[in-house]
Amino acid sequence: MKEPIILRRDDCLSHEEALYWKDLLYRTVKIGTEVEFALPKGVKKQDFMPPLIEALKPSKDLTSLGQYGVLDVVSEHCGLEIQVIGRQPYYSALIRQYRSILDGLVARQVRARPTCGLHYHVLTVGLSEPVPEIILANVWNLTRRYAPNLKFLTSGGDSLQALCRRRNYNSHLEMVKLTPGVMTMSEIQRHLRESRQVPEHQNFLNLEHIEFDEQGQVTKFHIEFRFPDADLSPTSIVAKTFLFLAMLLKAVEMSQYGVIHVGRVREWRRQVELLDMLSNNDGNLATSDTSRVTPEVIEELRVGCRELLELIKPIFARFENNPSFEVLSLLAETPISLLRASGRSWVEIEKMLSERAATEVGGWDKTDRRLMRFIELAESESQPTPEAWKWAAARELFLTPQELERRLERLDAWRGLKWDAELGTMVFLS
Repeated sequence: MKEPIILRRDDCLSHEEALYWKDLLYRTVKIGTEVEFALPKGVKKQDFMPPLIEALKPSKDLTSLGQYGVLDVVSEHCGLEIQVIGRQPYYSALIRQYRSILDGLVARQVRARPTCGLHYHVLTVGLSEPVPEIILANVWNLTRRYAPNLKFLTSGGDSLQALCRRRNYNSHLEMVKLTPGVMTMSEIQRHLRESRQVPEHQNFLNLEHIEFDEQGQVTKFHIEFRFPDADLSPTSIVAKTFLFLAMLLKAVEMSQYGVIHVGRVREWRRQVELLDMLSNNDGNLATSDTSRVTPEVIEELRVGCRELLELIKPIFARFENNPSFEVLSLLAETPISLLRASGRSWVEIEKMLSERAATEVGGWDKTDRRLMRFIELAESESQPTPEAWKWAAARELFLTPQELERRLERLDAWRGLKWDAELGTMVFLS
């Protein structure tokens, strides 16, 4: 991270506490979405909605996923909204779910118009203790620091002059002013609630569902990332799910040292300028006017996206069989908006992203996967030393000692390796 300014706090987490909260949140956080779309041209809502409800079989029960994980299908000003129940994110399960929901709709030519959005709800379920306030403060400031880059990465317009929907639906005007450097998160929430400039639920990062105890700790952790534009690509939607999960877990890590600062004054003012270029109310109909976003500005936004992804990349080592980072890396360079502006259809966009997702994470070949299985299933008999284990592994996989070392080094960098003397085998750390 460039210029890693940290606001020191008295409530920093210890290393042990950070490990605890990172593991606990990874296990308990659920992420759900509100997927909005406009009807196909010439189709009436009263004709389209009942068959869709019949097909998706919404459970209308947050404790029951049902067949497709849909809570409800509701009428929206932009068309319709599919409310997808929050669940612990796992890539293969999510990609199957969103394809089952969206593939048929895309085939019927539903549209992602500027009035449509894609909202991500990140919440904990069943915690018996409050979440430390410093973690929420770091989520808030991490979002603020990279707000223009996040807006660019999740933009979904269909022209260079209208890369994003208009600001009204996901306003940053209050967010850029409110810092946990001088306010508590409960005070920030109160300010958002009482604001006459931005309705509370339409903030870039919505805190309206958060609840605090008397000490200011978070008793109900539920945030809503409102800024992503409408998206009809399952691969894109799922990758962004893990983007927000990774940001939360990174916020926990940062809470050992304090609260991340948004940057020096000059750089921060430039970030706000970039936000105003991307997200405003000056476009036609429900779009932002992004005509000031030149190729040079786009490259500036890409640099910030790369910095954010570099910062959170180590978190993705925790997500098994998950190509989201590769997809996000592509979207950081060419978000949905640029793909649509180039004339690509939703089918073409999904094909492009799914091909990137199909690339083996880290470029693993069959021998690498066989080595992973050898380690995970402890297929070697118990060995007295790491050297003896390596000899047995090389013999089993028909590898030279040098080739085995090379492959183990790559696996160690990705998942972490440790010699377990009691078991007499190498084990993965993640």
